[in-house]
Amino acid sequence: MSAHFGRIGAMASGRAPFDAAAAASNAEIVAAMSKLPYAGFVEGTSGTEKGTPKANVWTERAKFDEDAKKMQDEVAKLTVVAKGGNLDQVKTAFGSAAAACKSCHDHFRNP
Repeated sequence: MSAHFGRIGAMASGRAPFDAAAAASNAEIVAAMSKLPYAGFVEGTSGTEKGTPKANVWTERAKFDEDAKKMQDEVAKLTVVAKGGNLDQVKTAFGSAAAACKSCHDHFRNP
């Protein structure tokens, strides 16, 4: 997910030239992938290593699921906007999607 989301971020921030077709393609991949990780979040998979889930995923599961849904919703909006090919709209939608990702990572992922 990170690689494809990062490609959109590079375009949104001006680090890479804007390519509407590439933005739309990467957004579609991110949207599909945004639904996949949650099957792996089962009790006993917490750890302390960087990038692993914190134990509070299990004690705050409703918030975790709510944050996951928010991220999926924001990524879906990004996908629609990216298909429109308007860089300013992509920037705005990317920012909202990135904020949703960050919120969950900040709360539920080991740094």
